Amino acid sequence: MKYYDENTLIYLDGSYVKAFATGLDLYTQALHYGYGAFEGLRAYNTHNGPRIFKALEHFERLQKSCEAINIPYSWDNRELIDRAYELLAINNLRSAYIRPLVFSGSNMHLTSSTEARIMMAAWEWGPYLGQNLLKVEISDIQRPSSKAFPISSKISGQYINSILASSKAIKNGYDEALLLDQDGFVAQASSENLFIEKDFKIYTPPIQNIFPGITRKNVILICKKLGIELIEKRLTIQDIHEADSAFLSGTAAEIIGIKQVDHIIYKENWEHTIGASIQRRYKNLVLENENYEVII
Repeated sequence: MKYYDENTLIYLDGSYVKAFATGLDLYTQALHYGYGAFEGLRAYNTHNGPRIFKALEHFERLQKSCEAINIPYSWDNRELIDRAYELLAINNLRSAYIRPLVFSGSNMHLTSSTEARIMMAAWEWGPYLGQNLLKVEISDIQRPSSKAFPISSKISGQYINSILASSKAIKNGYDEALLLDQDGFVAQASSENLFIEKDFKIYTPPIQNIFPGITRKNVILICKKLGIELIEKRLTIQDIHEADSAFLSGTAAEIIGIKQVDHIIYKENWEHTIGASIQRRYKNLVLENENYEVII
């Protein structure tokens, strides 16, 4: 996939510059050690014009991610939202994925950064995992422990773990991977949260060993609004295999159903599941086809 061309502009340290001409520092800790933090936002082409879904919440999470690993964060989040909308406008984008990245300065020592820079890029990007139901495998690559890493933050280097798991799943003929936590319970996919349906109830792993996704939060709010019972509990591999249906959620992937986990094919028709109803309600939310404030 091509993310930019000779005319694409990105936001970098307060200015809009050509993406191909940035000349970034090759001595940064971000490049050598993965010492950076990022976010992923989506803009939707609504009847009110381009609207970035939950923009402030995403930038506040970016700030918290930087603070979790001691990267300086000197930017005003509401100003960054304005810059994100400007970035869409100057690139003639109405529906887009937006990627802010805070990266550390030059430093070859394993010490906290004293300086940081910020960039923001945007490009047209459909649902990350596509539109079709997914084949998913339970990976033998474990999700990092919360005792070893701030797993509730979007830290650049942490995603090597996700790359290894998803790449292995694709090599094995699947679309995505489910990772276990340090205790052997199913935590989440490589970059999405997991929900399963069983006996007309929705289950999802608790917050302790997963990434607390903003889309996950909105799925929980949708369930509350629709009167769907949702239970947060640790899920075993057997729970996943014996579910009636399942789905993943995330900003990039949005909400996408799962057809198969390992050798188990779910028998429930996806269109008749609770997950499909939640998927449709979520799409109405982001497109502002209904009153968002009612749900939030």
